[in-house]
Amino acid sequence: MTSASPSFADLGVPGFLCDALVAEGRPTPFPIQQETLPSTLAGRDVLGRGKTGSGKTLAFAIPLVARLAAGSLTGRPGSPVALVLAPTRELATQIANVVTPLAAAANLTVTTVFGGVSQKPQEAAFRRGVDIVVACPGRLEDLIGQKVVSLSRVAITVLDEADHMADLGFLPGVTRLLSQTPAGGQRLLFSATLDNGVDKLAKRFLSDPVSHSIDSASSPVPDMTHHVYEVETAEERTALIRTLASGTSKRILFSRTKHQAKRLAKQLTASGIPAVDLQGNLSQNARDRNLAALADGSVKVLVATDVAARGVHVDGIDLVVHMDPPADHKAYLHRSGRTARAGASGDVVTILLPSQRADAKQLLRRAGIQAKPRVVTAESPEVVELVGERAAHVPPVAGGPGSGNAPAAGQTGGGRSQGANAQRKRAAREARGAETGQGGRGGQGGGRGQGGGRGGQGGRRGQGGGQSGQAGGRGGHAGAGQSGQRQGGGQRQGVASTGGQAQTGGQRRHRRASAR
Repeated sequence: MTSASPSFADLGVPGFLCDALVAEGRPTPFPIQQETLPSTLAGRDVLGRGKTGSGKTLAFAIPLVARLAAGSLTGRPGSPVALVLAPTRELATQIANVVTPLAAAANLTVTTVFGGVSQKPQEAAFRRGVDIVVACPGRLEDLIGQKVVSLSRVAITVLDEADHMADLGFLPGVTRLLSQTPAGGQRLLFSATLDNGVDKLAKRFLSDPVSHSIDSASSPVPDMTHHVYEVETAEERTALIRTLASGTSKRILFSRTKHQAKRLAKQLTASGIPAVDLQGNLSQNARDRNLAALADGSVKVLVATDVAARGVHVDGIDLVVHMDPPADHKAYLHRSGRTARAGASGDVVTILLPSQRADAKQLLRRAGIQAKPRVVTAESPEVVELVGERAAHVPPVAGGPGSGNAPAAGQTGGGRSQGANAQRKRAAREARGAETGQGGRGGQGGGRGQGGGRGGQGGRRGQGGGQSGQAGGRGGHAGAGQSGQRQGGGQRQGVASTGGQAQTGGQRRHRRASAR
């Protein structure tokens, strides 16, 4: 009989942080947190080896806040007391999103520092005084050089994804930054590997570190793990689906109907989880756009139907969810095959109601899957552990992913689709307009410009195009100068003469005067 996993309180986490963790939907610690928290909370330096998504952000965020609060350490203007270094702005933002709720529980402040954005808000934050800084090395060094910030009072330093920093060539800058922090401070270093200079960095800056290895590269990699979750009601299923969709890694939720796929993607997006759908009613451009958003990480959730997803391959799908048991075992195997590809590992979840239990049992048997149903809720520890770290809430944006009207790449938003099919249709309309002298549905600019709508390219009777368009059509070519412009005595031109040549008002007055 196995013992129950320890709680955060059992590991020594202060009560106010336990409450904050529960409020954030993180009631139970992950393995890496269970292993490292006793050491980090005691003030020891730690060298942790674990892959992204293992829960290491929380593993260092908790002791970071707990030890600052216990020591009553707070920042001063231009002088923070804790520093987290990350290789990319995306990771820095993600870390800050995890740290901020915990810091708020201790009345501590957090700011992010990275390049590619104006540094004025960052300067303003330091002038006000900030406690915890989550930074990329380059911009932080710039601000230090400008005397905006000093690291002389930093008591705790965290280096996350050190191996990635090494790959990006950041280790010299990291070394300079760590050298500016007090030698007696606590230092936590997390890296998947210890090559490319990371080992030298650890030896130089960590004092008698405790080493922990979670999901090391040498451990065997499982292919696919199957879970069958039974819920009592449709409402519980909805809540479970939302929880399963809320992680930081990529996942695909399979739906039986196109309507359900489209609706769920919109609902998830509206609730702060960006999602896109993939179903038969989408155009090819929309399908490509949604798949690209998943592939590049713009969204982490794809809601798909069986037929639409056939043949789809996106790297890094960690979780497949069957929101209902599929129609047969072949569909189950096909859906599930979207994860654990190319030697990677993945999880597959099947959600069922009590009335679906018998059919699901037969389906899994035919698929050769040995997984017993477990009655769960959205808050069950095994569900929370499977989901891993929760992604930050993303406010929905009109026209953004999942809204149903995201603009295609290159579309200006001015009402003119830039897709290849739309361009072919537009070209055909304009070709017809050239033959008849009429502007198409927008012509060459619409309005009162050159062609289009009321300002078209002239009519079949040789009349000028609308209010200020080009003369043309069967009536002949434009009169002196370009159509749509005021010429001569300022009169608007564009009325075709009976002889077929459009003339300006000035020309007509000149001829009448000559006749008299």
